Amino acid sequence: MDKAQLMKGILEGCILKIIDQEETYGYEIVTRLQDYGFSDAKEGTLYPLLLRLEKKKLIKGTFKESPLGPKRKYYALTQEGKDYVDQFYQAWQEVKESVDRIF
Repeated sequence: MDKAQLMKGILEGCILKIIDQEETYGYEIVTRLQDYGFSDAKEGTLYPLLLRLEKKKLIKGTFKESPLGPKRKYYALTQEGKDYVDQFYQAWQEVKESVDRIF
């Protein structure tokens, strides 16, 4: 089974939820994803997703000073992003319940 295809859409929703909890930057998002069990999450996978989410106007990136070197790009949800997180979670619950009934 191609787990990567299954995870693609789920990962976007999870990234948005992490950003919804607090404004954060790429490396921290990867670390949080890994802490939650997404062991395949890597920066090389994350940054194209963040760019796509930014182009969709679901998140907004702002460069801020970092205590450890160059400025970091911090991400926050837009109102469209907040709405998308709510819609994603509703859709996830429906799909999860259907799959759980089958299995």
